[in-house]
Amino acid sequence: MKRSQAICKTMLSALMVSMLLIAVNQPARAERVKDLVSVAGVRDNQLVGYGLVVGLSGTGDQTSQAPFTIQSIRNMLTGFGIRVPDNVNPQLKNVAAVTIHADLPAFSKPGQTIDVTVSSIGNAASLRGGSLLMAPLMGADGQVYAIAQGSLLVGGLGASGNDGSRVTVNIPSAGRIPNGATVERAAPSVMASNGEVMLNLNKPDFTTARRLAEQINTTFGPGTASAMDAASVKVLGPSNADRSVTFISMLESLEITPAEAGARVVVNSRTGTIVIGGNVRVMPAAVTHGSLTVSISESVNVSQPGAFNRGGQTVVTPESRIDVTETGSRMFLLDAGVTLEEIVKAINSVGAAPGDLVAILEALDQAGALRAELVVI
Repeated sequence: MKRSQAICKTMLSALMVSMLLIAVNQPARAERVKDLVSVAGVRDNQLVGYGLVVGLSGTGDQTSQAPFTIQSIRNMLTGFGIRVPDNVNPQLKNVAAVTIHADLPAFSKPGQTIDVTVSSIGNAASLRGGSLLMAPLMGADGQVYAIAQGSLLVGGLGASGNDGSRVTVNIPSAGRIPNGATVERAAPSVMASNGEVMLNLNKPDFTTARRLAEQINTTFGPGTASAMDAASVKVLGPSNADRSVTFISMLESLEITPAEAGARVVVNSRTGTIVIGGNVRVMPAAVTHGSLTVSISESVNVSQPGAFNRGGQTVVTPESRIDVTETGSRMFLLDAGVTLEEIVKAINSVGAAPGDLVAILEALDQAGALRAELVVI
């Protein structure tokens, strides 16, 4: 069993080294501007609303604990000319109060449809099988931009018994409605009307911004683009609307070689995932890695008197045994400027687990030998 585990560990280490080396040895390649930047003013807008989901199979809100659901039902029925007496408190189990949210894409026009997500805000056990009644979706300015309605698709499932036992798979109190909202108002565009186009890098970098401006100037002529900072490049384009669309399309089709990322080691403390950037280097350092095992065992000894000893008694005495075993501590030397390949091979050569690898990297960082930013998330 131990041998098979050791073989699996060795194979896993070799696979990790291979994957890291493949990622590092890939040459820099040009990428489309479309994949590196976003155009200022072209963005999604968040919408939110409140509504009622009906048609549930007894899994709706407990109205005694969610009075806003009853209030919403009263207001809705009043709008249809039906008045519920004040002394009547309906106990409905097939209705749930929900919030609706959606993203309104840029340049969406009235009549187009968008997806919406519906989530319970009361104590409904499940929204499976329910239908959302017409609900307005508002933007941050308080204006209604879409109307949502439709049947929910719920991926979760919940079941409960009379004895209080309950089983839940995924989240049954939230669902989606594909194309569940119709756009009623177009979001205002904030793109500049004087022909200026501002390109914002998804990952700010001074070198990438400079290369982008140089490529645009090479293609469209000197003075067309200028890098404003590490994140923005201002481009002078035509002021005519239809020509501006063509111009932006041509900008997005350009290709540049982005700058290499900074040296960084990212450690996920929750999952033990460690990602080492290809530009990581270390200064001369010696690392030792070992383990100490302490084993404590308990046993019982029975002492009996001789066959003809009338005054003797049988005595039970406990016995403790403590063994301390320290495995051979192996040390490896890291020379100045070693690459990622050498770092991974050296650390894997001592059989370090992810937790041990984190400790080694932190020690190298504290010693000032790690020429990279250590990020723990």
